[in-house]
Amino acid sequence: MTLGRRAVVMGGSVAGLCAAGAVAPYVDEVVVLERDELPPDARHRRGVPQSKHPHFLLNSGRRAIDALFPGFEADLIAAGGMPLVASMDTAYLEGPGWTPRKQGALSMVYASRILIERVLRDRVRQLPNATVREGASVTGIDTTGGGTPHGRVTGVRFSTPDGDEQLDADLVVDALGRGSSVSDWLVAAGWPETPVKTLDAKVTYVSRWYDLPSPAERSDAWWWQHMVLMPTQDKGEHPPEHEFLVNFFPMEGNRSIACMGSWGIDMPRTVEDFTASAERLRTPQFAAAMAASTPTSEVHLTRSTGNKWRRYDLLPTAPEGIAFVGDAICGFNPFYGQGMSAAAMSAVLLRDALRSATTLDQSFAKGLLAAQRKNLKVAWGMAMARDRGYECATGTETVPAWQRRILAAMTWPMFNVITGASREYPVVDEHFARVFNLDESIGQMMRNPRVLWALLRFKVRSALGRLTFPYGFDSQLAPPGKDWTPGADAREGALA
Repeated sequence: MTLGRRAVVMGGSVAGLCAAGAVAPYVDEVVVLERDELPPDARHRRGVPQSKHPHFLLNSGRRAIDALFPGFEADLIAAGGMPLVASMDTAYLEGPGWTPRKQGALSMVYASRILIERVLRDRVRQLPNATVREGASVTGIDTTGGGTPHGRVTGVRFSTPDGDEQLDADLVVDALGRGSSVSDWLVAAGWPETPVKTLDAKVTYVSRWYDLPSPAERSDAWWWQHMVLMPTQDKGEHPPEHEFLVNFFPMEGNRSIACMGSWGIDMPRTVEDFTASAERLRTPQFAAAMAASTPTSEVHLTRSTGNKWRRYDLLPTAPEGIAFVGDAICGFNPFYGQGMSAAAMSAVLLRDALRSATTLDQSFAKGLLAAQRKNLKVAWGMAMARDRGYECATGTETVPAWQRRILAAMTWPMFNVITGASREYPVVDEHFARVFNLDESIGQMMRNPRVLWALLRFKVRSALGRLTFPYGFDSQLAPPGKDWTPGADAREGALA
């Protein structure tokens, strides 16, 4: 049973493409309006400047997209996406040095944002009732009864190179991203102003793309696919670069993105400054990997990184005929890699709400917003837990100075305890992987008695120097490639 004749999705990026898959079974026609002319292959486009930086598609996001487009994950891997186990394939510098390499619970498919979008676009174009209108800039919405108990959105206005157009719609989906003007248009139509939660920790990050040397050309010490350098915990004198969170991020086509970011620190903008900053990091291994690779881009900078949640769920009367997905409703600090996955999960919630609906009325609108609120609280809570600890942070969700100082003193040390305990105890490893992938909140994890007991044991055994796995390998040397997984030596001997 269809719930209407037409749905219009405003925006053709990841959130909009997922929304198209969510609504297609429940309407006769889906029209996706996208401002850009879309490339046929995996290329950057003006409307997605963040595609030049690393993007994580978390397990929760992969599952969500696979639910909307069965076989998506297989398509992504066939197109070049790289399924990796983080603890085996990542050289990870934390605290005093490199961590040991071993099997763990956290796995991901690494790919560029442009490849993820290209695979998604291909799947949307296969939908028999979906059309993607390129070069269509949304200019407004049509409404009736704005602000009244049954006020609704009834259509979309947009401009094309050929002139202005209008489409009536039974359902409109706002996937216009952080810059969406829909909340302003709703106010102009008679709805009250939407409450907004914000927190901007002044994160800035810079990225440069590289072609990697072939595996045969790399040294034996280059066993890793992904390199991560965590900010220092040292309170003494050190270069500002030691405060950076750094990634040498793998993607398809034997390429990587060298990315450095910080909270409230000026970042290098030129190639020369980028290279110089890399040479002042906590380890020379990052700059060495850059030097062994071939740069293929200039330095790309992003600082539109604030957390912003438009709380449509708090309006006394929800607008009917419209749904919100992705950054249009809730955008996160991109440093935490939650955006695409949260958008995909919101789209799945939209599909589920449509599946159980009989009409797109006030009950449908309120129910969807309530389900999204519950889901978004997990990712939002993780972003708040870190970003509130920075003195430079501004917005509605800042905390008093005393509370900020406590958060600043506890956040990274506690994170180090969790990651350390995850190497020693599978229960922590499994739950931390769930938290990282937005399948569980940090609060749920920290209320688990088995996790708490394992964290306590880790602290005690660490203080006594009785950990199972060695820790803190010299950061000035290459990250050690030995597999410390129990039984690994026996398996390697059997294969020899």
